[in-house]
Amino acid sequence: MAGLNDIKGKTILITGGAAGLGAAYGERFLKSGAKALAILDVDETTGKATTDRLNRTYANKVIFVKCDVSKEEDIDAAFKKVVQQFGYLDVLVNNAGVMSDAPHMWRMCCDINWQGLVSLTLKAVAHMRKDEGGNGGTIVNISSAAGVEKVHILPIYCGSKAAVLHFSITLAENPFFDRTGIRVLTIGFGPTATALMDNVSNKVYEKNLAKDFEGVEVPSQKVESAVAAFFEMFKEGENGSVWMSVDDKPVKNITPIIDRFHAEYKKAVYEQ
Repeated sequence: MAGLNDIKGKTILITGGAAGLGAAYGERFLKSGAKALAILDVDETTGKATTDRLNRTYANKVIFVKCDVSKEEDIDAAFKKVVQQFGYLDVLVNNAGVMSDAPHMWRMCCDINWQGLVSLTLKAVAHMRKDEGGNGGTIVNISSAAGVEKVHILPIYCGSKAAVLHFSITLAENPFFDRTGIRVLTIGFGPTATALMDNVSNKVYEKNLAKDFEGVEVPSQKVESAVAAFFEMFKEGENGSVWMSVDDKPVKNITPIIDRFHAEYKKAVYEQ
């Protein structure tokens, strides 16, 4: 896995990279010596503003591509444009996400958090895999603490993030890395001070649940803590590993916990 955790000289694609954590990851990659960065986002105004700001500091290393990751035609066109521009993609960060179980939003939430992520992951695998002429690379899929914990007001969001986690660790199972040279990492965050946490009471799947949120202040960790956690994982993470960042605490590799669960499950279900 030597070289995959190095950032210098790498080409990076980040979905949902116009603002929030995605923009913060992008800037940190550039500060660490990345060769080029592609920001994909549906918000064209903010995306272009972020791109312009970064290009003033980082010598025009950044491109913006408008992309709605809930739409397959957008994903296909955007991925092709990035590869054409960069020649080769080293790192994909599937960061785009929506947190809403509201009746008019939940299906789009699933399309963005889950189906868009799968589509981009599969495109990156086909592009990067060494057994078909690629150079290998790293795919980072953003899950959530809600992908493990039970958040009763947001079961659909929890389900989409649980799907991300299980998809990622299953994809990464041997002999995936030996064949492809691609490292798949998964990281989840607890509540973090980004726009995702705005107006949570309006994002529940039924109005009665909004009452459960009245007067409740959810503590959120700082963006800086989440970014530090992300890059610690990028530096140290083995293929198939899962990491969690909550409450401004040091990031934790929870892979051993997940492995123990699967071992206990198999023992309980298949060996008795």
